[in-house]
Amino acid sequence: MKIAVLSDSHDNIWNLEKALKQVSELECEVLLFLGDFCAPFTLKQIAEGFSGPIHAVFGNNDGDPFLLSQIASGFDHVTLHGQYAELDLGEKKIAINHYPDISKRIAESRAFDAVFSGHDHQKYVHQMGKTVWANPGEIMGRFGEPSFGVYDAGEGTFSHILLG
Repeated sequence: MKIAVLSDSHDNIWNLEKALKQVSELECEVLLFLGDFCAPFTLKQIAEGFSGPIHAVFGNNDGDPFLLSQIASGFDHVTLHGQYAELDLGEKKIAINHYPDISKRIAESRAFDAVFSGHDHQKYVHQMGKTVWANPGEIMGRFGEPSFGVYDAGEGTFSHILLG
C-alpha cells in the first residue's frame, strides 16, 4: 500500500493541484495531510482531488477549525482528527501530528512503524529502530522546492517526491 503524505500547503492551490495529480499517478491508496491547510477551501480541494481515504490533522495556521470540520464532514472519505491521529494502515501503525518536536518523541517511543510531521517545511527522514520518522516538506514552496512524501507500507520505506 502506498500512502501519500502532504503538509503545509498554505493555500498554494496551484502546487496542491500538481501534487494531487502526482499522487494519483503514483497510485497512492491513502492520503495523510499534516496540517496548515490555512483556508478551508484547501481541504475541499484535497477531498475533491483524491478519492481514497484521507486522514488529516490541524496545523498552527489553520484559522477556521469549525469550517474545516464542516467541510470534512461533507465527505465520507475524509477524517479530520484534530491535533493527533493514530492509524492502522496496510498492517502498519502510523502516527501523525503537525509538530516535529512532538512527533520526534512519539517516534523515539518506537511504538509505531511510521510517524509523520510537518510544520518546519523541511524534507527529512530518520530511522529510529523500526520506526520511520519523516517530514514530507512543503507543498507551499516558500522555503524550498515544493514536495510531498510517499510511504510504502509494504516495504516500510519513505520517499520524497518533488513537484513536477
